[in-house]
Amino acid sequence: MSPETSSTNRWLILVIACLAQFMVVLDATIVNVALPSIQRGLHFSPANLQWVVNGYTLIFGGFLMLGGRAADLLGRRRLFVVGVMLFASASLLNGVAQSSTMLILGRGLQGLGGALVSPAALSIVMTTFQDKGERTRALGVWSAIAAGGAAFGLLLGGVLTDLVSWRWNFFVNVPVGIATVTLALRYVPESRADLGHRRFDAAGATTVTAGLLAIVFGIVKAQAWGWGSDKTIGVLGLGAALLAIFVWLESRSPAPLVKLSIFRIRSIATANTVMLLLASAMFGMFFFASLYVQNVLGYSPLKAGLAFLPVSMGIIVGAGISQGILGRVGVRNVSVVGLALATAGLLVLTRLPVHGHYVSDLLSGLLPLSIGMGLVFVPITLLGTSGVSNDDSGLASGLFNSAQQVGGSLGLAILATLSVDHTTSLLHHGAASAVTRIAATVSGYHVAFLAAAIMMGAGAVLMVLFLRRRHVEGLELDPSAITAAA
Repeated sequence: MSPETSSTNRWLILVIACLAQFMVVLDATIVNVALPSIQRGLHFSPANLQWVVNGYTLIFGGFLMLGGRAADLLGRRRLFVVGVMLFASASLLNGVAQSSTMLILGRGLQGLGGALVSPAALSIVMTTFQDKGERTRALGVWSAIAAGGAAFGLLLGGVLTDLVSWRWNFFVNVPVGIATVTLALRYVPESRADLGHRRFDAAGATTVTAGLLAIVFGIVKAQAWGWGSDKTIGVLGLGAALLAIFVWLESRSPAPLVKLSIFRIRSIATANTVMLLLASAMFGMFFFASLYVQNVLGYSPLKAGLAFLPVSMGIIVGAGISQGILGRVGVRNVSVVGLALATAGLLVLTRLPVHGHYVSDLLSGLLPLSIGMGLVFVPITLLGTSGVSNDDSGLASGLFNSAQQVGGSLGLAILATLSVDHTTSLLHHGAASAVTRIAATVSGYHVAFLAAAIMMGAGAVLMVLFLRRRHVEGLELDPSAITAAA
């Protein structure tokens, strides 16, 4: 961005970038409340239903690194616009889907569009705001939108599914996409990195995406095949081998998809690992909490969506608090407090009863969880995207977003498998009554929430063990700078 660009235009650019990110993140969860309706409408099997979510997040995560590097090389606005157009077009196809296969393939195409949009949008924000105080404020807005979009998706999904149809969960993206493209072409300036080449690492993108697909597929099918079966071990082994080949290719490529040296930056390596764990827990929580309120408590899609409205509010509150105290408390300490609070909320959810009450049983866990997530998203975004040159901002943004989406996919696959395995084991001995089946299902949810709490808590432990003050000195912001920027 040129020095002549006004402050007003900078904040308008932030609004445009956040609008696209909100649409992309929203779509990772908007279908959760609609899952029972989608299952009935397109005749999904229970085992394949999670692919409505994972088909999106996995392709999204697999191609994010390529999308981030492409934004640096070809132009951030160009990739942003192309990605939004692809995302909106795929949304239209999903809205008219006539089979489960068509919807899963369409969700993958949506994920590819998101993989172009998200790193380009975050890279645009990072290169637009150079002042530390303004950048912190901008990332505070970005983080609240990104985290709040996931929670708001549950509310909007419930409203649209109940009042119109599950298909409108996808149709709603079309006008938003058109408006975003129009505004971007008018107000967002083009920028790109000067790396001296325009080569793309297609082999790297192929191997990392195929490897992740194989691992998630193996985890999902482990419930049917058995964890020790030759099929499960073979598929998981294939995924691990493909990821190893990816690392080998990146270490030898003249124009790698991921410069492995970036992981020598302790703050970036730690932030990406923690985000992987946080997203694993968060996406799983949304999935199982949505199933609990509809399939166990009997909420309608609209009532289920409204039940998660406080989560959006809690995330916004947490993000606001985080932004205000970062300069005094520090990015590491704020992150640890947020992760600990979110872990406590998940532990509360492990006690959800069959005949639960919204305020005393569900909300008592969702509120600390949502405020904790809001607290951690701002500092973790700072850690994951700072400390690199503008030329590598797309790469850093792509990596950070990849950690979120890949974590969501892997986490949901793992938690769903653990939950189903536990429920199946409880029902293994002969026929069961409806009451027994519901109790076993809720017990399976408890296992998923406990595993999610362990993941979230592990993130807090990693922050304490691997980050020292010298690793975050450049991010220990002056409180007066943040106040002045606000």
